[in-house]
Amino acid sequence: MLSQSAFHRSPSLFSGRITPSPTPKPGQWHAAMNRRAMVRTVVAKKAGAVKSTSVVKPSPPAEKETGKEGIEVRVVLTVKNKIKQRLLDKIEDSWEYFVNGIGKGISVQLVSEEIDPDTKVGKRSLVEPVRGWLPKPSDHPYIVDYAANLTVPSDFGRPGAIIITNFLQNEFFLMEIVVHGFSDGPTFFPANSWIHSRKDNPSSRILFTNKAYLPSQTPDGLKDMRQNEIVSHRGNGKGERKKHDRIYDYAPYNDLGNPDKSDELARPVLGGLEMPYPRRCRTGRRSTKSDPSSESRIEKPHPVYVPRDETFEEIKENAFSTGRLKALLHNLVPALAAAFSRRDSQFECFSDIDRLYKDGFIVKAEEESFVDRLIISSVLKNFMTMGDKLLKYDIPSIISRDRFSWLRDNEFARQTLAGVNPVDIQRLREFPIRSKLDPTIYGPQESAITKEILEHELNGMSLEEAMETNRLFIIDYHDILLPYIKRINSLKGRKIYASRTIFLSTRNGILRPIAIELSLPPSPSNPSRKRVYTHGHDATTNWIWKLAKAHVCTNDAGVHQLVNHWLRTHACMEPYIIAAHRQLSSMHPIFKLLHPHMRYTMEINALARQSLINGGGIIESCFSPGKYSMELSSAAYKSMWRFDMEALPADLIRRGMAVEDPSMPCGVRLVLEDYPYAADSLLIWSAIEDWVRGYVNHFYHDSSSVSCDKEIQAWWDEIKNKGHADKKYEPWWPNLNTKEDLTRIVTTMIWTASGQHAAINFGQYPFGGYMPNRPTLMKKLIPQEDEPEYEKFLLNPQQTFLSSIPSQLQATQVMAVQDTLSTHSPDEEYIGQLAASHANWISDNHVKNLFKKFSARLEEIEETINKRNKDFHLKNRTGAGVPPYELLLPSSGPGVTGRGIPNSISI
Repeated sequence: MLSQSAFHRSPSLFSGRITPSPTPKPGQWHAAMNRRAMVRTVVAKKAGAVKSTSVVKPSPPAEKETGKEGIEVRVVLTVKNKIKQRLLDKIEDSWEYFVNGIGKGISVQLVSEEIDPDTKVGKRSLVEPVRGWLPKPSDHPYIVDYAANLTVPSDFGRPGAIIITNFLQNEFFLMEIVVHGFSDGPTFFPANSWIHSRKDNPSSRILFTNKAYLPSQTPDGLKDMRQNEIVSHRGNGKGERKKHDRIYDYAPYNDLGNPDKSDELARPVLGGLEMPYPRRCRTGRRSTKSDPSSESRIEKPHPVYVPRDETFEEIKENAFSTGRLKALLHNLVPALAAAFSRRDSQFECFSDIDRLYKDGFIVKAEEESFVDRLIISSVLKNFMTMGDKLLKYDIPSIISRDRFSWLRDNEFARQTLAGVNPVDIQRLREFPIRSKLDPTIYGPQESAITKEILEHELNGMSLEEAMETNRLFIIDYHDILLPYIKRINSLKGRKIYASRTIFLSTRNGILRPIAIELSLPPSPSNPSRKRVYTHGHDATTNWIWKLAKAHVCTNDAGVHQLVNHWLRTHACMEPYIIAAHRQLSSMHPIFKLLHPHMRYTMEINALARQSLINGGGIIESCFSPGKYSMELSSAAYKSMWRFDMEALPADLIRRGMAVEDPSMPCGVRLVLEDYPYAADSLLIWSAIEDWVRGYVNHFYHDSSSVSCDKEIQAWWDEIKNKGHADKKYEPWWPNLNTKEDLTRIVTTMIWTASGQHAAINFGQYPFGGYMPNRPTLMKKLIPQEDEPEYEKFLLNPQQTFLSSIPSQLQATQVMAVQDTLSTHSPDEEYIGQLAASHANWISDNHVKNLFKKFSARLEEIEETINKRNKDFHLKNRTGAGVPPYELLLPSSGPGVTGRGIPNSISI
């Protein structure tokens, strides 16, 4: 047990030692401060918090002085314990209650904004123990308040930081600290952070107030602490990271493979000249024995390191462990594989697929053990019927209103504008269509889609007229896929083409596909293996057209998952987050602005590296590119990714889906008015941009204050030179010299983390949960007339179609994972909303008013979107059996809702 004198000690800044300090007499305040001034610190990082109804206690009378020397203040700590506890947890908590109650567990020390003239650092109070606990509402027994009483000299000044030391055996989660007693009211110190035990790390923690300061505005008493905070997050780049660490550093994607387990699981390192890629968080694990360039893996259920405050909080963790990602990846998929292994087969008819939703999949009594081992997600209901058990899926929205809509051409086209991947369609601006690949390797560059083919589908309109009037559009996956076709098609159960699809916008506002080109790599006997398919009028041509569309959907599903979803949101956001913690103080206004949009992203990315995008993981097992999935993602990063083009207006202009128009919001006018994703996205982008611009203008009075901000310049430089090191010499990186530069950069990041991710993530089960609508892989090429398979196709085209798409096991795996990825957690924090635990995130009333306007704007946008979804002139949103476009509605409840924009990439 700690002695009482332990609480009148403070760790030395240089040696880390604890030295006793006697309690000073009233006339010895400044001498006492000198002896206690040198304090070694690491700094708290604001983390996402679980919502609570913690109530701030009334302040004691302001500046109650003891004699002429001191002011009595009260420091109240709000701590969140586990909501669901094991018996051992309860015993440990009871002991910690006792230890804290007698003042032996936690100590605090206030630091003033003012400099001590003798020590040349911020004035310090005495180190005092935290004691007891205050009453809390009975419905939140896991939230406990502790308090410490301090006396500070009357000339102490405003408190700017608190040093907190944890003498307990375990870490604890600190929600916030409130200091009462100063004349200007309570002072808030937001935390939402884990406070490590001294047995894990002898350094104390620092929390700053909720007042935002640019580096040049930092009070003198906090300048050293501000710099120490930043340095403490960087580490030294050595050793393996421990669970309690709060170190942010970079590493390449060299942990996806497991060459020590099998040569088949070896994967190339992503990150470098050969295979460029964004950087991930460094863990420091040892290299594999088989390949020194690869990092050894941590397999489930053991966690992959992320900085301590980046991990899921308990509500999010419970949502996963009781039915979400971890449950599915740890239990469901292996169990299904074992159960199906003896009888996995293709769907024999479409009724087999329908029965997954209507009747469920029956697992016989002899296979019950596999169900008993499942922790099943909410979409999978566990039924008992006559000794058999059922896995039953919710009906995806794509077939809930019209179960045949997926067969129609107009629905195939509509989903390019209002589906889960509405970001690849482009206006056709050049003809003939030409590849940029090397013709000596990949054959003739010119597409097989000719003018004659297109004009045959244009109802008398010339090709030139159709292009001039913005009537033709294209989704072109030719160049990204063709280099991989030969290798992918050598894999078992994989057969794909490189594809191009041409769409026509009809006079009545409907988009329809008019030509599909499917290409294979050239062979010695056939240097141009390209075929063009159009919608015919006989049964055979119609079925071949359906197969061609299925191949296009498969390509779309792979590019969506590996490029638009994983690469452009998850992977590209991580370096921004790492750089923010390494270069921006938690008191920097831009850190405070970005912080809600960084919540949980590093943790979900670590889980993805462990079970989704790893060698032999879900993506490789269920999507066409197989073991080449991440190589393809790297190729897309190399050839396509540009930060400046991730801004929504720039992306729409790049794709020809909008043109510049200064008179329009966001400065662009859509080429297709009825483009639900783009129309709703521009509303969200505009609201974010206005919020960010107002925020930036408030803290930066002129452009020179941006260019002279050392922290923000170091942050942007590190993103370019370390986080995206393989792109550091690209000329397109935006400058960061003005307030408008900063506004556009930050808006792009917030848009990526919120609206863009929501638009391409939360529709995965609603659109992909019915496998024929978006098959994730194809097993057969389209049969040709001179092939034996063609006769079988003519006799039973349905069987050819169903034998080409994923098997029952593969479909069930994908459906389960898509359900998980489409699910909102109960503790989700949505854009424009402020959780109770973040109520005191900033002290600036002007900023709070700006945020209220932003929130009100988002509520208006929600009303606008709802009105659009009832406008029968917008046929891509309304009509018989047409689901409304709701993916960019800002708010949502928990579960698979097909709507809602979380602040951050948290799933």
